[in-house]
Amino acid sequence: MFTGIVQGMAEVVAIEERPEFRTHQVRLPLGLEQGLETGASVAHNGCCLTVTALEGQLASFDLMRETLRLTNLGELKVGSRVNIERAARFGDEIGGHSMSGHVMAMVTLDAIEATADNRRIWFQAPAELMRFLFDKGYVGLDGVSLTIGEVQGTRFCVNLIPETLERTLMGERAVGDRVNLEVDPQTQAIVETVERVMASRLA
Repeated sequence: MFTGIVQGMAEVVAIEERPEFRTHQVRLPLGLEQGLETGASVAHNGCCLTVTALEGQLASFDLMRETLRLTNLGELKVGSRVNIERAARFGDEIGGHSMSGHVMAMVTLDAIEATADNRRIWFQAPAELMRFLFDKGYVGLDGVSLTIGEVQGTRFCVNLIPETLERTLMGERAVGDRVNLEVDPQTQAIVETVERVMASRLA
């Protein structure tokens, strides 16, 4: 489980292509490697990956072809950066909201409205996921726990404070970028339960 509070950004320093998967190596922020072991879970842009090798701050991860196809991790190159969060431990503060690390889709950034103090970013989302996105509801974007500011058709926006812009990739995102989306698991469970109940009553 993850909390959606990004702990830093890691740089991709090496990529190795293999027949069935890709291995990439990242340089973790100083200190984040402390206590990390092979087999541990680390979210990259909100996608849960398993540590396969460790050497100081350098950590390696294997990405299956399905992961590369369904998430923006398939767009990474050497020198790219990713939002990083280690898996939550029992007793950790849940500063954002509970996240599984299972990306449901990519959304496209289609507008940025900047002000002196913050930034409002609009995304275009798949129509089939809009039933899980509500004004003031939670959403995970590239592993960042955020609150939806407004929903319009198949678009939604989030409002970003300077701290989020500085500490995550959100501060570097541009129109046209694709961002990993994870809907709030509790919202998804409630919506799908209500849909099943309503369908059974109408049957």
